[in-house]
Order: sequence, then C-alpha cells, then structure tokens
Amino acid sequence: MGRVAGHPFLLILFLFSIAITPSIALPKIKHYKWEVEYMFWSPDCVENIVMGINGQFPGPTIRANAGDTVVVELTNKLHTEGVVIHWHGILQRGSPWADGTASISQCAINPGETFTYRFVVDKAGTFFYHGHLGMQRSAGLYGSLIVDPEEGKNEPFHYDEEINLLLSDWWHQSVHKQEVGLSSNPMRWIGEPQTILINGRGQFNCSIAAKYHSGSKPCALKGGEQCAPFIMHVHPNKTVRIRIASTTALASLNFAIGNHQLLVVEADGNYVQPFRTSDIDIYSGECYSFLITTDQNPSENYWVSIGVRARRPNTPPGLTLLNYLPNSPAKLPVLPPPETPDWEDFDRSKNFTFRIFSTMSSPKPPTRFDRRIFLLNTQNRLNGFTKWAINNVSLALPPTPYLGAMKYRLKTAFNQNPPPENFPSDYNIDIPPPNPNTTIGNGVYRFKLGETVDVILQNANMLNPNTSEIHPWHLHGHDFWVLGYGDGKFSAAVHGRKLNLKNPPLRNTVVIFPNGWTAIRFVADNPGVWAFHCHIEPHLHMGMGVVFAEGVEKVGRIPKKALACGVTAKALMKNPRNPKKTLNPKP
Repeated sequence: MGRVAGHPFLLILFLFSIAITPSIALPKIKHYKWEVEYMFWSPDCVENIVMGINGQFPGPTIRANAGDTVVVELTNKLHTEGVVIHWHGILQRGSPWADGTASISQCAINPGETFTYRFVVDKAGTFFYHGHLGMQRSAGLYGSLIVDPEEGKNEPFHYDEEINLLLSDWWHQSVHKQEVGLSSNPMRWIGEPQTILINGRGQFNCSIAAKYHSGSKPCALKGGEQCAPFIMHVHPNKTVRIRIASTTALASLNFAIGNHQLLVVEADGNYVQPFRTSDIDIYSGECYSFLITTDQNPSENYWVSIGVRARRPNTPPGLTLLNYLPNSPAKLPVLPPPETPDWEDFDRSKNFTFRIFSTMSSPKPPTRFDRRIFLLNTQNRLNGFTKWAINNVSLALPPTPYLGAMKYRLKTAFNQNPPPENFPSDYNIDIPPPNPNTTIGNGVYRFKLGETVDVILQNANMLNPNTSEIHPWHLHGHDFWVLGYGDGKFSAAVHGRKLNLKNPPLRNTVVIFPNGWTAIRFVADNPGVWAFHCHIEPHLHMGMGVVFAEGVEKVGRIPKKALACGVTAKALMKNPRNPKKTLNPKP
C-alpha cells in the first residue's frame, strides 16, 4: 500500500479500481410510469370490471434492492373518482407524504392528474402495494413489491428458485354497490367472496380438481384464459423460496402444498426463527416467505390449496399446481388437494401464530414503555347505521390531509381533542355492547418523537350475541414487536408481566383473535402521520381505524400536489411559496 501511494499515477489507478469494484454497488433509482384505469377482465372466468395498471391485473411487480429509490408517476385514468396507492410495509422514512393514504398523508389524485411517489426501500423483504381510497383494493388495485438485499449481500438462507404469490378474494358485485350497501340503513353486508384468486386467477362455478369430488363441474380451460391457473413451475431436488402476500378484502386464508412441508423464514419483511409447518394461516395484510424442498416423486405434480379460515367458508378453495418439471401441468396429482382446517378451529390458528419468533440478530424491544393505550374493537350503531368503532369512536377522515394540517397547524381541519386512550374497566367483552350507540370522530393520538408506545388491541362481542371476529391490524410507517396474545380481557397485573421481551417478532400487521387481546410495542421515531387500522376492507370503510402522529414539525418539504385539497389547497393558491404564512397570518 505504501509503495502504491508513492507513485501518483499508480495511486490514481488504485483509487479508480476501488470505484469500479462490483462489490461496491451504489443505490439505484427504479422509475415507473403507471396509468390506473377500469377495464374488462375475467379473473375467475366471469367477465367483470377490474381496476388495473397499464392494462395489467394484478398491477406490475416492483423489484428493487434495499437502499434503492422507487419513483412511480401515477396517472389517474379513472373517469369519476380519485385514487392513491399505499406501499404496504415500506416505512417511508423521510417521505411520509408518499405513504399513499387519502386524507392522512395526501389528497386523492383527481381524474386526469398525475402524482409522483418517491421513496426509499430501506430493507429487504416481501411487500405489496394497493389502493387506499374507499374500497379500491377490493376492485383489484394491488400488486407485488419485492425488495432484495443490497447488492453484494445475501439472505440468511439459501434457495435455488423463487415463486411470488399474491392471494386475494373476489366478488362479482361491484365495489361501488358494496360501498353503498355498507353505508345503507339497514346495512347490506357484502357477503362472502365468490372466488379466491392466486396472482389474480381463479375459477368460479367449476373446479380444476373436479375428478376428486362427485358433483363438481370440471373447468373447460385451454390454458390461455385470464382465469387459467397460475402454475407454480419448479425443478426436482431444489430449494424453492415461495413468497406469499395476502391482499384479501375480507378472507383469512390457509395455504398448503400436498406432500410438502413449509419452512417459514420471513414475516412482513423481517426474518424469523425458521420453523416447519404443514400449512400457513395468513390474514389480510400479512406477508410470509417459506422454503420448500422439491424432494417428492419427480414424476408427479402436487396440489396447492388455499382455503378460507375464520369465516364460514361459502367460498371454494383456490387451487393450482406445483408442477415438477418436465412434467406436463395437465398431469393431475394422484391424491386430492389438501383439506383446509375447520374454519373455526382457532386453537390451530393460534398454534401457528404463537410459533413465530424473531431471530437472534433482530432488534430487541425497549424493556419499558413510556405510554400504553388500549383500543377496544366494537361493532356499533349510529342513527341506525352499522359502524365499527375504537373506544366507541368510529373514524371518519377529514377533507384536509392530516399531514398538511398538522405541519401548518390548521386547528380547524380536524378535531383537536385526542380520542380516548382506554375504555371502561367494567366493560364486558363477552356480550353485545349494552349501549350500542357510537360517535363519529377524527381526532389523533399524538406521540412524542422517540416515545415507546404499547398498544393493547382488545377484541369484543359484536352486536349479535356470541359473535366475535378476527381482525388483522396494520400499522403504517412502523414495524412493531408483537409482545403477546391472550384470551378474554387484558389485565396489566396478570398479563403485563408475562409479555415476551426476549424474542418477539417484528411485524407490520397482527391479528387479534375473537374475544381476545394482542399486545404490541413500537417506537414513535418516524416523523409523520400514520394510519393504524383493521385491514379488512369493509371494516375500515365502516370506521375501524385510528390515526397516530409524531414529530410532524420535523417533516421536510411536502409536494404541493399532496396538499391540493381541503384547507391547504386554499393556502397554496393564495401563497404557493409560503402557505404557512397564509394559513396562520400574524394577528
């Protein structure tokens, strides 16, 4: 090194060689131009209207490396409605305006307008994106977002091949009709989905496994149809990574592959202690990676079955094939598809969920919390309309995005009184609410920047006796540690001492089981305003969510288009260079 340094020309060559060394890779910018529009499509062999991107359903897959910047120029080609896209699982550090939540991080993109999302994908994992206005996810506005490790770095596990799956549910009834029904008095429930889709493909009123079930109608498919099964091609004697993400609007799902064990290695973009299982329960908003070894009889193919859990299954399982090449996909397996466990066997569901722990190298939670809030999930009524509420407040978002309203201190844009942080200690979660009436609100839970927050999600009985449903909750802008689950009502004295602080998994979506509780912990270290809500689409539509905020004063420049609605729009028109001055003039 010293001899090289003594010769200027050699020193220049040495430094140049370092600059071009392949192992030192600079982050890239991934640029996409998308147009969102309605189009005719046949996801389950029945023609319908879907919301697609650039003529595709599901939308295009984004693939990047950790540290890359993703830029999406999104043009709204819908004729009569706005649109936004949420990048599910991406933390949006430094870009809270790009989170894609209408009325929270930005204004909806109006018909004919273009909005540019720009954000850094800061860690490897399995993610997805979806519409976050009204029930546009139910209409088909979603796609995959896969982040690989930084170039030159490897995953902590080996695999030879990879398959990426988006799981969703599909209705023949239009999303607009569903929304009107949910907002009617009396409410008209959306019912169970007609079909389970695998990468946007399913079969209605026929089965590719009809030969195993008398009375089933076989599907007359030639292979080129939009509803033809997405075949999972693999080679024998390989390790295959399968990524699954649930974009469902309602259904909790169970995933199984005939004759194959699944080795779970990732959950919501975080590595977990590997464990083997015969099947996986996956709730709306969750993502997993698991490894399989293709060590079965290479002359056979094997069923992949995805059935409904936690709701009475009026929807047939979604089916496809694990196709051992070079076998023909037309060769059906010898045995019938795996049977989905009983829909209300919650002990089995809990057994899977309780096996998920973080790896030794994962970040550990703070040992103590600074603040603890309790969120009671209830079904209620408001002037005869059915609502979902948290601590008896049903969320109704304001016309001015919270991010702009709080950045510019617009005290009239939303209710400045914070929502309740607890519920009555004598509330009986095992019976319908004694007072079924709720209120509408849009207040915000505000946290100090850097504060450690515990949230206790408490489930309860619905309006009808002896009914309580699963709710998967998703937090924007953060990962959180799942400290524990339990049946009945949470007790700080009893359960608080038993929470897992040793190896709790990091997640962005977590389930609360019927009549039970779930405890999570996160650090409020990401300046912005963030949604926390049930990921079941009709439940959020009916008010099942809250809004968190921290360090908004530290948020940098927000693009003007993100605030071009509500009160902030008026200020931008009057004083585009300094809207704060217009909004808050000196007395």
